[in-house]
Amino acid sequence: MVDLSVKIGSFEMTNPVMPASGTFSPEMEQVMDINRLGATLTKTISRELRDGNPPPRVAEVECGMINCIGLPGKGIEYFLENQIPDYLRFSPPLIVSITSTIHEDFAAMAREVTVPGVKALEINISCPTRDPNGGNFALHADETAETVRLVRAATDLPIFVKLSPNAGDIVSIARAAEEAGADALTVANTILSMRIDTHSFRPSLGHKVGGMSGPAVKPIILRMVYQISKAVSIPIIGCGGIVKAEDVVEYMLAGASAVQVGYASFRNPTAMVSIIEDLEEWCDKRGIARVADLTGAVQDDMETDTYIAAAAGI
Repeated sequence: MVDLSVKIGSFEMTNPVMPASGTFSPEMEQVMDINRLGATLTKTISRELRDGNPPPRVAEVECGMINCIGLPGKGIEYFLENQIPDYLRFSPPLIVSITSTIHEDFAAMAREVTVPGVKALEINISCPTRDPNGGNFALHADETAETVRLVRAATDLPIFVKLSPNAGDIVSIARAAEEAGADALTVANTILSMRIDTHSFRPSLGHKVGGMSGPAVKPIILRMVYQISKAVSIPIIGCGGIVKAEDVVEYMLAGASAVQVGYASFRNPTAMVSIIEDLEEWCDKRGIARVADLTGAVQDDMETDTYIAAAAGI
């Protein structure tokens, strides 16, 4: 019997798989057993009602998809009154994702959503479709630190900080988040991208640019998880292009303690449950008793036979 349980600091999960923010809702109970998930994660909420970006909001590409949803929502009051009770019908621990354009409002929102039933907060300082022109706090170490510092003072809940792959030096941003009080890091959000319709010569998205997700981004985000894991001591949640159990294994070997699945759920709404089942089978076949033992277990401290042979010459 494989032990799939993992811990992200004090936050406990029965398995390492959870949805990425914005790719999941309680309505998915119609096609999957939500109680199988390691955790549930809300769509990112803002204080006020947001209409989101103009359509079209999604464009398919050969290796994934680009979205420019723009974080639409009905605001924090509606969320507290109507949506939290809906999530709490299920047994996995609930993580609430919040965002703002003001440091102090991040802290105020964190305080307001620290309510019974909420087990952790994800601080989304990195959404590229909200401000693609550089206004995301996760692009700047000092802005990241200020947000995390204020949120840390506002709540006792674990804080997971969602970083941006669009940052010039994501390792420095990760360190800033850790030093300011983050309990874990979500690595990472979508990669700023674009598609142009060759028939109309116009951008395929109403917002012109959006965030790319899907299998093509996995090697890029995996590299970031690996680099960040060498630079910080807090847990990492890997997010980007996971469509099968082996992807989870790769992220954990690179240093992640858990993962988030997004794109795969659009392609197959039951993907997360399949990934959990396949992960257990993968571990069982290899005699791996605890999935948590995979975290950071990449064998990167020795030369491979190929390198040794190449160095020896003919």
